[in-house]
Amino acid sequence: MTEPSPFSAGLAGRCPRCGEGRLFEGFLTIAPECETCGLDFSGEDAGDGPAVFIMFLVGAIVVPLALLLHLWLAPPTWVHLIIWIPVVIGLSLWFLRPFKGVMFALQYKHSAREARLDEDGDE
Repeated sequence: MTEPSPFSAGLAGRCPRCGEGRLFEGFLTIAPECETCGLDFSGEDAGDGPAVFIMFLVGAIVVPLALLLHLWLAPPTWVHLIIWIPVVIGLSLWFLRPFKGVMFALQYKHSAREARLDEDGDE
């Protein structure tokens, strides 16, 4: 069995080892294990990593659009708020699950684990 690309598995929300089983059991809740190959998902944790990339991406999309709207139409501030707050929230939620899946799959591929200290205090 060949492992799928971390990007294709993560974007599809599939197991990073077999590419078949579901990675998520809720909107952002990682399943305990793969239903197909039995891979234990408890070792990997994407944490807040995807949020940082999403903030940059959504900012890069929304800021130029907001500036263009302001330069072309010069709407009042409340119009900007009514338009851009839902757009930012919507884009952030739309990107969050695929980005979390990709981060999770990349952690699996590169065997990334939380650092632990040994008895001497070294990593």
